[in-house]
Amino acid sequence: MCPQADSNTRNRIRELEQLLHQKEAELALLAEIAEIVASEEGLDAAFAIIAERARALLDAKTVTIPLLSADQTSYTYRAAAGLNAEELTGAELPIEVGLCGWVLRHHKPWWRGTLEDLDENERNYWEKKAGNIILVPLVGKRRFLGGIAAIDKLDDSNFTERDLDLLAMFSRQVGFAVENAMYLEELQAATERTEAYRRQLEQSNRQLLRTNEELEHLALHDPLTGLPNRSLVIDRVQQAILNARRNQEPMALLMLDLDHFKEVNDTLGHLVGDKLLIRVGERFQSSLREPDTLGRLGGDEFAIVLPQASQEDAQIVAEKLQDALRRPVDIDQNSFSVAASIGIAIYPEHGPDPSSLLRSADIAMYVAKRARNEFAIYQPEYDTYNPDHLSLLRDLREAIRRNDITAAFQPKLDLRTGNIVGMEALARWQHPEKGDIPPYEFIPILEQTGLIKPFTLQILEKAADYCAQCRAKKMEFSVAVNLSMHNLRDDRLPDQISEIISRHDIAPRQLILEITESAIMHDPEHSIGILERLNEMGLRLSVDDFGTGYSSLSYLKRLPVSQLKIDRSFVKTMARDKDDAMIVRSTIELAHNLGLDTVAEGVEDEETLEQLRAMHCDMAQGYLISRPLSADNFFHFMLSSPWAARSELPEPDSA
Repeated sequence: MCPQADSNTRNRIRELEQLLHQKEAELALLAEIAEIVASEEGLDAAFAIIAERARALLDAKTVTIPLLSADQTSYTYRAAAGLNAEELTGAELPIEVGLCGWVLRHHKPWWRGTLEDLDENERNYWEKKAGNIILVPLVGKRRFLGGIAAIDKLDDSNFTERDLDLLAMFSRQVGFAVENAMYLEELQAATERTEAYRRQLEQSNRQLLRTNEELEHLALHDPLTGLPNRSLVIDRVQQAILNARRNQEPMALLMLDLDHFKEVNDTLGHLVGDKLLIRVGERFQSSLREPDTLGRLGGDEFAIVLPQASQEDAQIVAEKLQDALRRPVDIDQNSFSVAASIGIAIYPEHGPDPSSLLRSADIAMYVAKRARNEFAIYQPEYDTYNPDHLSLLRDLREAIRRNDITAAFQPKLDLRTGNIVGMEALARWQHPEKGDIPPYEFIPILEQTGLIKPFTLQILEKAADYCAQCRAKKMEFSVAVNLSMHNLRDDRLPDQISEIISRHDIAPRQLILEITESAIMHDPEHSIGILERLNEMGLRLSVDDFGTGYSSLSYLKRLPVSQLKIDRSFVKTMARDKDDAMIVRSTIELAHNLGLDTVAEGVEDEETLEQLRAMHCDMAQGYLISRPLSADNFFHFMLSSPWAARSELPEPDSA
């Protein structure tokens, strides 16, 4: 072998040995970094060692490790080694700033040779700004992490391309380890946050539970006495009723009101009054059994719920409550003799539900107070003693006397022609103090008294007058008015209606009188006699709310009626309830077989209207067509509504 060949071989061997030592050093470095990362010293210690190892590798004065923020808008010097290391570590800069920002934006390494790759403007800028520095990206397996920068050589020489290669090799070697360590750090931080959130959530849940318990207690208890309030009393009444129904046994409700309590408040002040209520509540509580519920409904009014209690049991409890008040109550050096009025209602005789039982007990309490008795047991005839009832009745009587009851008019649509052909007159009462009083509140009061008769005549008068107003505007409609069973008992009714028709000069067929099934069936023979007289006068008659009463077909076919009104309870749900739809269809077919027209009330949507058309229903009324309107608004409706059209009345034989 020639000397030249031996020399080449030896040089190759030395190169391989150097490469082997380099790889061994890299492996040792990786092992060291991996050991540091896995140790308890944490990632900061690993970054510090990586920076120091890189500084030694390149004989650099300073090495920094800038890391990208999660949103990639800034970078932070996570570690530094050498000159100014402490000042640099932890500094944060926007990604647009400095050479580090350039490398992180472009994902490219930087050294002096990079200047040749830049455009003229960038080259001129960085040639002045960049010192003796090399900077390479730090890249993991999954993402771009940041970079490693070396600043100035210890011997003040320039970094070479070999230095750049060494730093790039170093960065590649540590990149995966750093990424794994960062993931572990993030996982640990996330775990700690999760644990902190969990502890915070547990604390919040405990606080929320306490708050909910406090709120529930406040919502269901009287803040002054701590006793159950009206809501909780009603709930206890409901529970007692359910148990009583299940076990087929009675239960009792007592309402109690302190006599002359207002005088205590007025003379000695609310503070003394409040203390008196607390003491009285304590005495009542001591007189009751454990299952019983004592509650304060407001003011000086208390209620006692007695499960599994008969009328005799309730009377015994009422006597105990009165005995508890016989001893004077001492408050702030004042001695009070307290008396109370107690009303008693028993389930199921005096009411099937909490509302009716409370009402019955309240009426009985009012009777006891008025009669100056210690207690009273509800009787149906006591209803007229209800103070609210009496007050409303007095105001109603005055409203009728002054003709203050008004009428609203709800249009009826002929489904065969699409025209408005009539309307229903509905009573409206605007109370001077309480505002609008709905009919379902005042009509029952009128029906319990003789006031229903003059009231009905006033509504008939207004209906007839409005028919005349419509005729003056070249619009003729029928108008329907409800009659009660009291009207059907009045033999003078046909003559009174005849006078109204004459006074307003309208055709009898323009008035439709609507009678409920129950009104007819209360005294069917007498009712049929009255209805026959009205029919002979030319008035049209309609059975209202058909299907909800206890009608008899044998009487229905004898009635001189021309129309059936299908109750809204069936019409409103017929589009989604097959049973109700079947009832409506059957009612229409029954009416047509008897030669009667049909009116569906409570029509609120197009689907229901189309179903009724398909079933050959004759007329419809409801909110889809129009709500009840004042007299002026009805005229406006007839001029502007797409439902409306000026319509002539049908001939009498087509009614």
